[in-house]
Amino acid sequence: MMKYKRIFCFFIGLITLVIGSNTAVSATETLPIDAFAMRPAIQQISVSPDGKKLAMLRGTSLNGHYILEIFKTNDLKKTPIRIGAAKMELTRFAWLNNEKLYISLRNKAKRGKNRWRGRSYIINSDGTGKWKMLPNDGNARLWNRLPHKPNEALLSYYIKGKRNVNIAHYNINSGKKKTIFRGNPTYSYGYMIDKDAEVRVAQSYDINSLTEEYYARLKGSKEWILIKKNAGKDRVNFDVLGFDTDNPNDLFVIANNGEDKAGIYSLDIATGKLKEKIFGVKSADAGGIITSNKPHNYGQLLGFEYTTSDTKAVYIDKEAGALRKAVNNLFPHETSYMTSRSDDDNNIIVQTSGPKDAGTYYLLQNKSKLTYIGSKFPNIKPKHLSKVKFVRYKARDGLKIPAYITIPKGKAPFPTVIMPHGGPWAQDYPGYDEWSQLLAHHGYMVIQPQYRGSLGFGLKHWKAGDKEWGYKMQNDLDDGMAYLIKKGLADKDRLAMFGWSYGGYAAFVGSMRKNNIYKCTVAGAGVSDMAQISAKLFRSKIQGETVKGLSPIDHVEDVNVPIMVIHGDIDQRVDVYHSRAFVKKLKKLGKKHKYIELKGADHFSNTLFYDHKKLFYTELLDWLENTCFKK
Repeated sequence: MMKYKRIFCFFIGLITLVIGSNTAVSATETLPIDAFAMRPAIQQISVSPDGKKLAMLRGTSLNGHYILEIFKTNDLKKTPIRIGAAKMELTRFAWLNNEKLYISLRNKAKRGKNRWRGRSYIINSDGTGKWKMLPNDGNARLWNRLPHKPNEALLSYYIKGKRNVNIAHYNINSGKKKTIFRGNPTYSYGYMIDKDAEVRVAQSYDINSLTEEYYARLKGSKEWILIKKNAGKDRVNFDVLGFDTDNPNDLFVIANNGEDKAGIYSLDIATGKLKEKIFGVKSADAGGIITSNKPHNYGQLLGFEYTTSDTKAVYIDKEAGALRKAVNNLFPHETSYMTSRSDDDNNIIVQTSGPKDAGTYYLLQNKSKLTYIGSKFPNIKPKHLSKVKFVRYKARDGLKIPAYITIPKGKAPFPTVIMPHGGPWAQDYPGYDEWSQLLAHHGYMVIQPQYRGSLGFGLKHWKAGDKEWGYKMQNDLDDGMAYLIKKGLADKDRLAMFGWSYGGYAAFVGSMRKNNIYKCTVAGAGVSDMAQISAKLFRSKIQGETVKGLSPIDHVEDVNVPIMVIHGDIDQRVDVYHSRAFVKKLKKLGKKHKYIELKGADHFSNTLFYDHKKLFYTELLDWLENTCFKK
């Protein structure tokens, strides 16, 4: 039986700051907004290759202000080495070898719009010496560590005035850089190296034919071979996952190959043809491969992953599978991940997560001693969280829609919020979801449908969303609510919609449907004008004719329920124009609404800081309680 050794000394100051006087809580306690709005207390943990040191990116305030702490794994109680930056925020780090670390920092820079400016450095793990900024005025980034060459790393960098990415070998001791690959418009992104650090995969696109192109090189060759053209109009699932270490001129790829569900295949670079199918399941697309990052077998295929009700791993390597099973057995009620491992596997960072776990870190030593390190959100305990159920319901045309349902404590029927994901070419994943759990903690049931157009559930399901923005895709959401009402779970008189990005678009549309089933909607960072969908982005262009449907900005007069609109003012993916224009029409037409603009917030969650989330979450809960479902 493994013993748990709890180490509280790391976080005494932070936990006191977050919890304050609420250290004694009851099972029915409603947590303050801070518990969900704070940035993670732990952002990242990793052990050195030899396992003797543990580095942790730890928050020092509700708003993050992360510092790097470095401990000795054989004496975690000892005061760590602390490294921070006064004017820039540490965002991530990586061990380069046992003595040196790569760190990445960022701050805001005024260039047209407020954008993030990054810098990267190499530092000594003992805290001594000067920080060494990576070359090319700091625009270089660590692209890949080289486990078999501990004094070298691969960097990616830009030449000023050019957008093509170059790849270089970088000696982390001398600072010398040797470019091994120069990007160009034909081979411009999606680079991949083999186990010997040769750049042998690249991607490009043809803007005229709206086609993504995949290239590869035979071992030792400088000639590129076109292995796949994937056009938006007849797209299929395709992506390069890695190299076959036993057959260096074969790739592992994810592909449909004439089937509905994507599987994992071997591909011959010389011919560009698929060989045998090596993995697939009937209920979902294959998710990816699991490979080794150890020096002695770097890149070796160990297993496969896919996602339905949970993310599942299937191992072909017995030793790796046995270790994964042993770790999973330690945490039978959560999903566990080995996020960092020493080369000898005697020091492993295990992160757990799940509907009842907001994120917890442990150190597993010698496969026998498990030490609790800390929680990402120390104020959120299992008793504060709600269970999640995976279901499949039928849409009105018979298509089966997978969905995750977060069920709050209490007695059904519940007031219910439907939360369509962004994308729409994306999918939700099981586990801890901050927004769903926030709402469930306050008594709302949440359903997250994987509506047609979502990824992960086959080609038919994906393509069924083509040209159906605001129509059949929207029906799938309403049909999810109908399913919950029929099951006696949802209160038909207390239904709402909240979404972000494409989900925000769906909330715009949800506010204007005839015979509306919703009492209100909340549109976050949503698209309101279909004619203005990030036309500069190739990913939007390749979707081409598939991105067709109802444009909310043209139908504001049909809005028939209160709507709250929220948007970051420096959103680089969906310009704030979309919300401002929609709200301007709402005002003109006298429609009931509320508009909140988050200053300094970009599109994605990692740009929403504590102040953004506290305002956002406070307004969201107030809107639901006092406007949407007010008695």
